[in-house]
Amino acid sequence: MQDLFEEKEDTEVAASAAPLATRMRPRSLEEFVGQEHILAPGKLLRRAIEADRLPSVIFSGPPGSGKTTLARVIAEMTHAKFVRISGVESNVAEMRRVIAAATNRLRTSGRKTILFIDEIHHFNKAQQDILLPDVEAGNLRLIGATTYNPFFYVNSALVSRSQVFRLEPLSVKQLEQLTDRALVDRERGLGNYNVKIDKDARRHLAKLSDGDARKCLNALEIGVLTTPPDASDVIHFTLSVAEESIQQKAVVYDRAGDAHYDTISAFIKSMRASDEEGAMYWLAKMLHAGEDFRFIARRIVIFASEDIGLADPEALPLAIATQQAVEFVGMPEARIPLAHATAYMCRAPKSREAYDALNAATEKIEMEQTKQVPEDLKNKHFPVNPER
Repeated sequence: MQDLFEEKEDTEVAASAAPLATRMRPRSLEEFVGQEHILAPGKLLRRAIEADRLPSVIFSGPPGSGKTTLARVIAEMTHAKFVRISGVESNVAEMRRVIAAATNRLRTSGRKTILFIDEIHHFNKAQQDILLPDVEAGNLRLIGATTYNPFFYVNSALVSRSQVFRLEPLSVKQLEQLTDRALVDRERGLGNYNVKIDKDARRHLAKLSDGDARKCLNALEIGVLTTPPDASDVIHFTLSVAEESIQQKAVVYDRAGDAHYDTISAFIKSMRASDEEGAMYWLAKMLHAGEDFRFIARRIVIFASEDIGLADPEALPLAIATQQAVEFVGMPEARIPLAHATAYMCRAPKSREAYDALNAATEKIEMEQTKQVPEDLKNKHFPVNPER
């Protein structure tokens, strides 16, 4: 009975006081927008949900892509108890209480529990290990959510017991679809307001939300609620209202997931193309967003050997010196030697001879029969009969 009262209370709160993005959460897979690569009819995740055969899973993806929403939809469709904890706030004691309650619920009523752990990468190895026995025994279903690459930041033992699914940022078209849906929904959305939204305003919200549904809907809500109606009692959501509502485009980069890897990729490719202006831009973006300067230095070291190599043997020593310099001075001064090294790498001649030769040899090892060491290359300095 307590679960029923909790669910009723949660629903009432969501309906009355929650932000628009929370109120408009999809309640079924049919309402879910985006992620067709894993949720389209016939896809593995959708089949597993519909058959109630979903194992423990880990969702990775950028903010506002639907990780929490999808976990709630799964709980609703499978009639499981949904328990949410945070990797930032929760501790071992709370985890043990949740696990004990889930085990007791399964034994006494047969009802399954979905334990949703937001930002699971914040748990240390010991905390993640606590989950292993009960996940393996089926006492609960784990759904972890992270903006980081789970193969790097989540315990490998936990990853091996889970299916990993990557959620992508929503497209501009999908965000426009969510905007239109919110404007006509009278129960949970803004359908009770007489809103006229201009096409360019809607597109502006969608574009500057950077694939984040939460950001888009909450900007829409604040714009509607703070714009006075005109003489015809119409709230005109213009481009200027949209610009005020979303303020400015935030840098989508939190060292978590694809934004991290895409930006460092752009940085490396710009150096490879000798595009110094472009490389400096991506370097500045990473530093502005709080990227680990050691990570950038490591990538420069790799680049110096992989892409410049024999064309300029001085590039690698300079990259190593840069790595040592940034460790020594720290931020914010570390940005200076990083810029120095970036400019050098852009201007240096490029040669991938050594790297390509290694790859060719590796391919032969993998694809062809392994050659034996020729007699003249063998080590001749060993006993004839080492057992004597």
